Amino acid sequence: MSSVVALQELPANVVMMQMLTAKWVSASISVVAELGIADLLAQGDKTADELADAVSAHGPSLYRVLRALASVGVFAETEGRRFTLTPLAECLRGNVPNSVREFARFTGIPAAMQSWDHLMHSVKTGETGLRKAFAVKNAFDYLRAHPEEAAIFDGAMTDNSRRSAPAVAEAYDFGRFRQLVDVAGGHGLLLATILRRFPGLEGVLFDLPEVIAGAKKTLTPYGLDDRCKVIGGSFFEAVPAGADAYMLKHIIHDWDDERALAILQNIRKAIQPSGRLLIVEVVIAPGNEPSFGKLLDLEMLVIPGGRERTSDEYRDLFASAGFSLAEIHETAAPTSIIEGVPV
Repeated sequence: MSSVVALQELPANVVMMQMLTAKWVSASISVVAELGIADLLAQGDKTADELADAVSAHGPSLYRVLRALASVGVFAETEGRRFTLTPLAECLRGNVPNSVREFARFTGIPAAMQSWDHLMHSVKTGETGLRKAFAVKNAFDYLRAHPEEAAIFDGAMTDNSRRSAPAVAEAYDFGRFRQLVDVAGGHGLLLATILRRFPGLEGVLFDLPEVIAGAKKTLTPYGLDDRCKVIGGSFFEAVPAGADAYMLKHIIHDWDDERALAILQNIRKAIQPSGRLLIVEVVIAPGNEPSFGKLLDLEMLVIPGGRERTSDEYRDLFASAGFSLAEIHETAAPTSIIEGVPV
């Protein structure tokens, strides 16, 4: 809140300039994340030239990027063009609990950057910027054709789950269920977190075969091989049947109402009559308060073609799929758990 107050105390044109140039900061962070600069600095302070030699970069240019990022608190410059880690830069290390390195890499891939170049096209036509930029039907066709970017995307989603999974597991009593199916659960970090917290629960990780191929490295360290099945398939065709809980995290927002409804209807066919549908998404609230969800909604507009939704929009979507909206459970993360009951 203090940062918001500080911004409000600045002249409006200064605040606007900061907003306009934020994309410069974002692009610079993506570059140093891709190069692994934070991990190198974790070994000790280094000069820009030493870092450039380590990552095969142009020393003077890398220095300019690091100097700019140090001016906003990402890294700190000391005498002799040496750089050191700051708390913000620590988040760009890989394999640390609060890492966002893979998400920073994701924001710099062509699919992410060039789709936003076509925001005006999306606003005028309703079509995704991704389709305009790359002539592909949807984001997932693009990722299948670009496996290196797909791996970065999967890592970014794991980064997101690393931050939100404990909050989701804390906010809802998953122990009431016999079996939880995580639909399109990626590498399974959220499901693993929930299973570890609720030892009587069994899990099913369901996603495309090429996605869940990387799930074993996530699940094995948790010791869940005997409590978690891994099944490949497409939620547009069917989902594993017979469970009493189905969870989808940041999946429904990828799709328009027609495609989202198709996913939910397949779950309705598979779920036990007394089961629960659990959608983990941002719920758009009314008013003009700062909202991550309203910005994320634009990402959905330009890349996958989906949308964030209000509680009323979720209520209508659930009703069309054969569920009633029972309750929305807030979490300590920006996401909520939207609970549906079969009707």
